[in-house]
Amino acid sequence: MPNTTLKLSAILFFTLAGIFIIDQNIKMLFVDGFRYYTDCIDLILVYNKGVAFSMLAFLDEWLKYIQLVLVIGILGYIINLKKICFAFPAGLMLGGAFSNVYDRFVHGGVVDMVYWHCGFDFAVFNFADVMIDVAVVWFLVLNFKPKLCKK
Repeated sequence: MPNTTLKLSAILFFTLAGIFIIDQNIKMLFVDGFRYYTDCIDLILVYNKGVAFSMLAFLDEWLKYIQLVLVIGILGYIINLKKICFAFPAGLMLGGAFSNVYDRFVHGGVVDMVYWHCGFDFAVFNFADVMIDVAVVWFLVLNFKPKLCKK
């Protein structure tokens, strides 16, 4: 069992750290002034004070602390679950989540940069948001197909 916990922790940590580092480096390009415009997608800088679609922005300073507690709770749950098949998607989710929470402490809001406006306007999002979405789909697949997750 200790070997399982070590493997889970290593996969989780390195995935989380990798996503955090990649996301923060992408965001710094935009904070430092990078912009790019096309007919369908603009790469711009937006500080999102809320969560998806700027919801809960009224929570102001409380939002970052609420999110931090939730993310730490998810981390504890995944480690306690002791299922290696959840380690990688959990690393994707937690790396993105910690990166977005970090933005709230450093920049006062989440650094978003991808603006889709081809045919319809969509919320501005970032790499961390995409990784969180991928992780959620991965978790759903693992939960609805338990044979994929042996332990």
